Amino acid sequence: MDYQTITSDLQEGVAIITLCRADVMNSFNTQMRAELCHAVQEAGRNARVVVITGEGRAFSAGQDLGDTGNLNDLNLEKLLRDEYSPILRAISEAPVPVIAAVNGVAAGAGANIALACDVVIAAESASFMQAFSKIGLIPDAGGTFALPRKVGLAKAMGLALFAEKLTAREADQMGLIWEAVDDASFEAHWRARADHLATGPTQAFSRIKQALRESLGNDLEEQLMLEARLQGQAGKTRDFKEGVLAFLEKRPAVFEGR
Repeated sequence: MDYQTITSDLQEGVAIITLCRADVMNSFNTQMRAELCHAVQEAGRNARVVVITGEGRAFSAGQDLGDTGNLNDLNLEKLLRDEYSPILRAISEAPVPVIAAVNGVAAGAGANIALACDVVIAAESASFMQAFSKIGLIPDAGGTFALPRKVGLAKAMGLALFAEKLTAREADQMGLIWEAVDDASFEAHWRARADHLATGPTQAFSRIKQALRESLGNDLEEQLMLEARLQGQAGKTRDFKEGVLAFLEKRPAVFEGR
C-alpha cells in the first residue's frame, strides 16, 4: 500500500508507524484507519517490535469530525465494525509487542487505540481524554473494554462520564499506561525500549501477549492449561536454549527471535 496519511519505517527489527495528519492533530479519517491497519499487519509479519506514534503535537485527537459527512446519514455502528475494530484486532493479534509512543494529545478513539497497545509510553506533556460524552457518545474503539480492565470500574466510570483530561503523570499513577517520561528524553527512551524488545526472545513475547490477553476471559483452570501449553512451546525454541546457556556461561544472551 502507498501510504498517504502515515509512514512506516522498518530498521533493525523495529517498525515505527507514524500518524501524519498533523494539521488536524492526527485525527482519523477512513484512509488513515485503513492505512494504519495495513501497516500494523505488515509490521507484525516483518518486525520484532512495532511502535505507533504521532507527528507534531498530538498522538491522535480521535475521529475526524470533519470527515463524518451528513450526520443524518452517519452509521457509527458500521464505522466502528468495519474501520476501527480491524485496527484493534491487528494490534491485539500482532505476534510481536506493540508500543504506543504517545507524544502529545490522545483523545477519543486516539486514546483508545493507544491503550489497545501492549505497552504505552507517554511524554510528560502528553494527555489522555475520553472525550466521547462531550458530544453525546460512549467510549468506543475498545475503550469500554480497556478502561475497566486497566483501572477498575470506578475510575473507568469517572473517566467516561466526566470526560476530563488526564496528564501523562496522572495516567501513569493510575495504572492506565506503563510509564510517563520527561519530554527531553522521551524519544530516546521509547527507542531504547523498542530496541530492547527487538533484540529479545520474540517467540516468548508473542506467547506472553497471548497468555495475558486471553487471561481476561479465562477461569483459573483454563488459564493454567493455556500457560502449560504455551510454556511447552516456548521451551522448544532456540531462544530458550540460548537463554539457559547464556545464564550458565554468565554472558548476555543473544536472542534470534526463533
